[in-house]
Amino acid sequence: MSDAPLLDIDALDAGYGDLQILTDVDLRVGDGEYVTIVGPNGAGKSTAMKSVFGLTTHMGGSVTYRGTPIHGAETSEIIKHGITYVPQSGNVFTSLTVRENLEMGVFTEDEFPRETLETVFEYFPILEERQRQRAGTMSGGQRQMLAMGAALMSDPDLLLLDEPSAGLAPDLVEDLFDRIDEINDGGTAVLMVEQNANEALRRCDRGYVLVNGENAYDGPGEELLADEEVRQRFLGG
Repeated sequence: MSDAPLLDIDALDAGYGDLQILTDVDLRVGDGEYVTIVGPNGAGKSTAMKSVFGLTTHMGGSVTYRGTPIHGAETSEIIKHGITYVPQSGNVFTSLTVRENLEMGVFTEDEFPRETLETVFEYFPILEERQRQRAGTMSGGQRQMLAMGAALMSDPDLLLLDEPSAGLAPDLVEDLFDRIDEINDGGTAVLMVEQNANEALRRCDRGYVLVNGENAYDGPGEELLADEEVRQRFLGG
């Protein structure tokens, strides 16, 4: 992991239309790093992530990727930089099969990346088993794995995950986090917004706590977990 950040968000102001959600937000992700954003509901966590992917109104500050400013760029251009995004919901084509969803992850590519497909199947064996199954008939956890698999088909350098464990049964959450660990261990940087703050901070390299659209705390995940004030205010003691 190099000293220069892969992703550098500096003094970002952003929102939707005329509604400002983020104020002076700073956030960095190093090459190959695993970073989590946590905080109370309405804190601006998802807005910060969507700002990286060009889905918000840029009002000030900067979003830089590998030294290139990407704030204000179209999402189609941001994808070309090697960034993919898995939204919390509506993240698969329910009428298509598993295989077709994975193919949609690289529909703009000239050649189908068979080696990448094999890697995705290694992360998520059930996708290989269910290639012909329609996505709409899968469980919530399986759909989440499919959405992540499709996002990985373009072999991104940075994977954005918005609340990946939302709505999943408790016994599936740990398994999903294990898969995210494996993806990160494979060299893909991860920026994740997550409601399960304790588990997310335990696993990540660094974390950010946002409150009311502003930075409140940041540091190594284990340090934030051990911080008494952070625990009392945001992690249920």
